[in-house]
Amino acid sequence: MQVITNVAELRRALADVRNADKRIGFVPTMGYLHDGHLALISASRGHCDVTVVSIFVNPTQFGPNEDLSKYPRDFARDEALCRSAGVSIIFAPSAEEIYPAQFKSFVEPGELAKPLCGAFRPGHFRGVATVVCKLFNMVQPDVAYFGQKDFQQCAVIRRMTVDLNLPIEIVTVPTVREPDGLAMSSRNRYLSPEERGRSLAISRGLFAAAQEFASGERDAATLIALARKHFGRVDRLQYLELVDTGTLRVIESPLRSPAVLCVAAYVGSTRLIDNVVLSWSPS
Repeated sequence: MQVITNVAELRRALADVRNADKRIGFVPTMGYLHDGHLALISASRGHCDVTVVSIFVNPTQFGPNEDLSKYPRDFARDEALCRSAGVSIIFAPSAEEIYPAQFKSFVEPGELAKPLCGAFRPGHFRGVATVVCKLFNMVQPDVAYFGQKDFQQCAVIRRMTVDLNLPIEIVTVPTVREPDGLAMSSRNRYLSPEERGRSLAISRGLFAAAQEFASGERDAATLIALARKHFGRVDRLQYLELVDTGTLRVIESPLRSPAVLCVAAYVGSTRLIDNVVLSWSPS
């Protein structure tokens, strides 16, 4: 496994891969890896000859009062996990490598970035789209892998890839959860034991709505209300919305097309997001 910190060296290493006509898979991360990231790596290794993992805490996707400075970092641990998982290259650039002096060009992600998290984190998806676009240009993968937990991020990146004619296949990997249902996230480490217990309200609410949907319920308000009953244990429910999987617009009742129930909530000072996809097939 190679650890590379600059774009010129990365391109030299990957030129040999392309010359050998090998397929390149890419997993962009902000580090502090967990089993969710390892599932993305496994998916890449299952379909690609070479897997590149980037580790970069992107400053442009954090707001002024968000957790950039305390975002968990442990490169030695991440390196060991990547090595054990069979990663070919870790790309770990500095902020200066990604955003050189006088950097002024950003990717504006459009309508998909406005609802849900976008309504509460202005500029977040602008930062995400910009850094992912830059990483795509640096790595030039055949396939890139993202987790379903960040459903809106996946939608924004997929749209950007199409709009900018990037020849990259985007693969979404199902959310990986702890045995008790909590969606895996690097931010889970912020939770105290008491908060960790209360955070289960999020997945339990989503699962309750999904079960009711599977039993035939198609009224959006009913499904949302059922999920909301479980959220009394969180400290602040930021949003709970049932939206169309393609447009991310609030979906009308009765549900006749695939929808996703998305939530963002604070447990203590930790902001957690999660979702369940409600796939509907006409009989």
